[in-house]
This record gives sequence, structure tokens and C-alpha cells, in this order.
Amino acid sequence: MTTPPRPTIYDVAREASVAASTVSRAYARPGRVNAETAQRIFRAAELIGYRPSRAGDTQPAGRIAHRAVGLVIADVTNPFYGDIIKGAYQAAREADYHLILTHTNESPEVERSSIERELGHVDGLVIASSRMTDSALRMVAKQKPVVLLNRIIPEASCVVTDIHRGVRLATEHLAALGHRRILYVAGPETSWSDGMRWRALQETTAGLELDVRRIGPYEPTVLAGLSAARRVTRTGATALLAYNDPLAIGVMKGLGKLGLSVPAQISVVGFDNIMFDELVEPALTTIASPLYRMGFTGVQNCIAIAQGAHTSGAPLVLPVRLVPRRSTARATSGNHLPSAGARGVQ
Repeated sequence: MTTPPRPTIYDVAREASVAASTVSRAYARPGRVNAETAQRIFRAAELIGYRPSRAGDTQPAGRIAHRAVGLVIADVTNPFYGDIIKGAYQAAREADYHLILTHTNESPEVERSSIERELGHVDGLVIASSRMTDSALRMVAKQKPVVLLNRIIPEASCVVTDIHRGVRLATEHLAALGHRRILYVAGPETSWSDGMRWRALQETTAGLELDVRRIGPYEPTVLAGLSAARRVTRTGATALLAYNDPLAIGVMKGLGKLGLSVPAQISVVGFDNIMFDELVEPALTTIASPLYRMGFTGVQNCIAIAQGAHTSGAPLVLPVRLVPRRSTARATSGNHLPSAGARGVQ
């Protein structure tokens, strides 16, 4: 039985519709090939089963190829990460890479120590919603290819959702329903997304001449939302925007336990469109993000960088959309919560 010939760079070139010299440069001198072309070449190589000889070089000099990518997640129990993990797994599978999942329990210290242990075993890292400082992330990016999800630093490839548009869509939705006093229920203090959402909300409400206040920080969980409910009642707000959906769901449940009605007395909006949003009562109005695409793109880009591709430097911003459900309604005279001490709420 004759063994089929191994694919060559000419086969890759034909599959990727580029010159053989471009394929050669993509492996030997990646800085001379733009990122989009390099990714097309590496995908073509994977498709036809091409593997460079040991004399070839799909990695920067001195780097050992493990064919593994690490995915670092702040909290695997948070439904937000489910579709990110699915997308990441699919991208790794298509590239014939292993995906190593790490859970950091919302702790920057655990995140840092976990990453330090992983560095010698992966070709690159995808870090979702990092709680580490910018300087700590820069140090990691100097050692391995890094793609950040929901975070932006110039030294790494970044994939984010359009936070400003999401906040604007939510705020304009509430304003159109007649709400003039909006509360933000903040997430973790170490969350980059939380800071960006609060800043975007301040800018948007100022432009619409709305009153906005903030309480928190809170952990991004249902239990934290339950504990925040009583504080919500002291703000006098007629609508609230929560850092994420679990926090919003917890607030709704907590208000119900206090005998208050959503949306009759206060409208509630979350972020991320997790699968539980339609299962709670009332169903939660939210901002939907393409989380599967985020995970897939993050791993795909990480592999391309590990194989020598260079990024444009600009973050990839994914679109968002408003998903209106029954947790928001028109403001009426009934939309009023006790407001004792509201001015002191921070």
C-alpha cells in the first residue's frame, strides 16, 4: 500500500490562494506577513494536514510548540462564561489544539499564580474578564501570546463587546419608558467592564438629562443581588441597570421578598443575555453579547499569534443588541420605591 505524499508549502499556497513564498514567510518571518493572510495560511495548513519539518519554524525562535492554549476564566459557575467556553473549545478543536481551562474564583492572586503555573505548558493564553492589574497582564504578554476578552491593554490582542453602545441602548430604552432616575448596581471593583459600564452610563445619562446613582461593588452573583435589594429600595430609583444578569436576577428576587413588584415599581435591566433570563419571572430585559463568537475568536487569534501572526493592535469590538422582556415597563405614579436616605447612597 502506497503512503500518500506529505502536503507541501505549495499545497498550502494553493489552498490559501497565495504564493508559496508567502507561505514560507508566514512560517519563517511572520512579521513580514499581515495577520489576516497569516491566519488564512495557517487555517489552510491545518485543513490539508501540513506540518512544517523540524527545520521549519511555526513558533518564534526558542519557543516549544505544545499545541495547547490556556483559557483563564474568572468563575466557571457564572453562566456568562458558558458560551465563551464552548466557542473557545470549538476553535481549539478545529485547529487540533488542546484547551486547558483554569478557574480563578474572581481572585487576581489566584489568577496570577494559575497563569504562572500554566506558562510552561501552553503556546498562548486567552484570559477572560481578567481581575489582574494592567502591569501584571503586561508581564504575562511579554512571555506568551495573550488574547484578552473583556479587557483592553495595548500590549495584547483584545476582544471586547461594544460596552458604550450596550449602555446607551439600555438607557435609551428606559428613558423612552419615561424613567428619569436610574440606578447602577455595580459589579466587582477589579472588573474592567464594570468601570467602563459605569463611565458609559454617566456619559449617556448626562446627555439625556437623567439622574443616575450607583451602589456597590457587588460580586456578580444572584446571592449578591439578593443582598443588594434592600439598599436598592433606599435610592428612590424607578429603574436600574445591573452589572450582569445574575446580579439583576438576584435583585429582582430580593425585591420580591421585600414585597415589591418588578416592573410595576421598578424596571430592571441586566447584561449578557444568559440562558436563565427567560426562565425567571418576570423575564429579564438585557443587553445580549455574542459570547460564543468571543470565545471562538479569542482562541483562533491566540493560535494565529502563537504561530507567528502579528495583530493590527486595535481591539476587536463585537456588536451588542437590546433584548426587551417583561422586567421593564413604562414609568407611572406606581413606579416609586421608598427613598429615605437616597442622597447618601454610594
